[in-house]
Amino acid sequence: MGNREDLLAAAKKVILERGLAKVTARDIAGAAGVSLAAIGYHFGSKDRLVSEAITMSVGSEIGDGMDEAIRAAGEGRSLPESFASTLNGLVDVAFRHREQLLLSLENGMRIARSPDSQEFLAEATGEAYTELAGLLREVYPDLSAEQARAVAKLYFVLFQGIAMLTLLGPDGEMLLGDDLEVALSALQGK
Repeated sequence: MGNREDLLAAAKKVILERGLAKVTARDIAGAAGVSLAAIGYHFGSKDRLVSEAITMSVGSEIGDGMDEAIRAAGEGRSLPESFASTLNGLVDVAFRHREQLLLSLENGMRIARSPDSQEFLAEATGEAYTELAGLLREVYPDLSAEQARAVAKLYFVLFQGIAMLTLLGPDGEMLLGDDLEVALSALQGK
């Protein structure tokens, strides 16, 4: 690994050990075995490094869960037939990854205050759409690229709302697959 990758791995490790609020640039550089200047060279700031490390780490874990939910729901079914099951699977992913989502939410507040980190997150979100669209075309080969990207965006945005609700009101009523099917039917005038 290079210094950049070492810093990302060290940031993730130190954040998980000490908590986001207590992590210093010196902690991360020490864990990576590099100088403090390497953070500035590769990321511009500790905040950008931390934002990238958390986004990549949490995004990867949650992305794997979303991948599993989409694949499991789509086995032998069309996209419309699997939609409710997929949404229910995404709710399950949110509940199973509560700690990662809390860290992501905390990171999101930091990103909201940093235009530099917002730029990174915008790029990472675009990459997430692309990866989800690729998965959807694999599971549902009849989807066009445009359809797959639109569905990917829908799943991503639905998951963000689900994640927020599971964090802030875990005992509240969740939007489940059956609810969404009823809503979509109503929107289509059926």
